Amino acid sequence: MRQTRTIELGTGLFVLLGFAALFFLVTQITNREFGLGDGGYRLLGSFEQVGGLKPGAPVSMSGVTIGHVEGIEYDFNEYKARVTMRIDSDYDRIPDDSDAGIFTAGLLGGQYIGIGPGGSETFLAEGDQMQFTQSAIVLENLISKFLFSKAGEKHGDAPAEASTP
Repeated sequence: MRQTRTIELGTGLFVLLGFAALFFLVTQITNREFGLGDGGYRLLGSFEQVGGLKPGAPVSMSGVTIGHVEGIEYDFNEYKARVTMRIDSDYDRIPDDSDAGIFTAGLLGGQYIGIGPGGSETFLAEGDQMQFTQSAIVLENLISKFLFSKAGEKHGDAPAEASTP
């Protein structure tokens, strides 16, 4: 009877540790931070194309994660995607002329927002709009443009080169 109890407790502990490891992996894969409060401040950015950017994606400067994407929605006034970024309060000195771009981490990696610092002496604050943004480069669009340009050259539709007199 005592040995059965020990086996049951060991199995229960093993299953509990398995669930804890699974929870840890899920939090690491999704780039979400679980906390009691959402500290920091929000910045907004309008992009022509967000590609595969998802809420929870990192926001970084010089390779250092300074926040995450809080939400993405469509703005019917500008006809662009509006991205809300939550920046950690430790990074409250981002110049207001900084630029934000959507990049891909590696060849098949997820997308993230990279902020390039500007040179202004005034800094972005809660609710400010980033004035300079660069949309995501969609690989399928690049491939189709390349293929169409090559097909046009094959059929003699390539633009004529300027001749010098």
